[in-house]
Amino acid sequence: MKKLSWFNKGMFLFNIVLTVLTFLAYVLPFLAPKLFPLLSVLTLILPLFLILNGLFFIYWLIQFKKQILLSGLVLLMGITFINKFYKFSAVDLPKSDQDFVVMSYNVRLFNLFNWLPDTDVVSYIKTFINDKNPDILCIQEYSAAAQIDLKVYPYRYIFMHGNKIKTGLAIFSKFPIIDEGQLVFPKSNNNAIFADIKKGKDIIRVYNMQLQSIKISPDVNEISENIDEINQEKSQLVFNRISLAFRKQQQQAEIVMNHKNRCDFPVIICGDMNNSPYSYVYRSIKGKLNDTFEEAGSGFGNTYNFKYYPARIDYIFADSKMKVKSFESFPDFVNSDHYPIMTRLEIVE
Repeated sequence: MKKLSWFNKGMFLFNIVLTVLTFLAYVLPFLAPKLFPLLSVLTLILPLFLILNGLFFIYWLIQFKKQILLSGLVLLMGITFINKFYKFSAVDLPKSDQDFVVMSYNVRLFNLFNWLPDTDVVSYIKTFINDKNPDILCIQEYSAAAQIDLKVYPYRYIFMHGNKIKTGLAIFSKFPIIDEGQLVFPKSNNNAIFADIKKGKDIIRVYNMQLQSIKISPDVNEISENIDEINQEKSQLVFNRISLAFRKQQQQAEIVMNHKNRCDFPVIICGDMNNSPYSYVYRSIKGKLNDTFEEAGSGFGNTYNFKYYPARIDYIFADSKMKVKSFESFPDFVNSDHYPIMTRLEIVE
């Protein structure tokens, strides 16, 4: 420190604070949100911490300062988190007759309340689904009012709820559904459903879920414009709302996993988790399953239309008995606040 200029001393102090926050964010996925609900917010901005540490690494490298070791250590320890944030190369294995394709998509009620000015959203989504032709399709925020025609799927399980506005979850399949059911989340408008699907001689259980929303605006400009208007009391209310959502997500994740652990079939879990891949609920639900983006995706894999930030909150997890042969996300297909994701799988055991 003695050989550093006053400016560099200030930079290094900030570097130390950033390091502490980053290490804390590394630990939080292993700690239940109900124990540290406010601190869990740090997992939402872990990518920002990684980027800042990368910039510090470059900053000290240019000056040949030994302080580079601090940022280098943080980045080295967080290499698994970096892999969840950005994938440099995709996997696209050869197709076989045993392959099947799974798509997950939060359609935001098919634009029922005209969030988007285009009135042909239902038609665009139907055309997109027909073009991609998944064998199993999981939809969140499904609305029967849209009257979308998906006759290509002879088997389906749709669960609707709500009084004035009916919304729900749907599983469509080209393969027979031999059993189905719902998982009720207490004191929440969210839930999960499952369907046991018979593909040839195999039976696969597919879960479709939507966990509690933390209700953050997707428009960064809107957030920044309102910062000056939010006093300390209102800021506390925002943090309390997010921490409450995290606690509910933990409870909901436990319900899904307790149900899944009683299943004897290979499992696929699809859905809108409303949380990052650095969170406790992500780690809980993923368990020993494969994150299909991590296995075969590329780029940021963003699934939510959040300006200037590649948010990944929608997932397809596949059983270890399945080989992940490809993965795609479609950030250019803007007909909801979420983007569709799709993976090609093969049962290998």
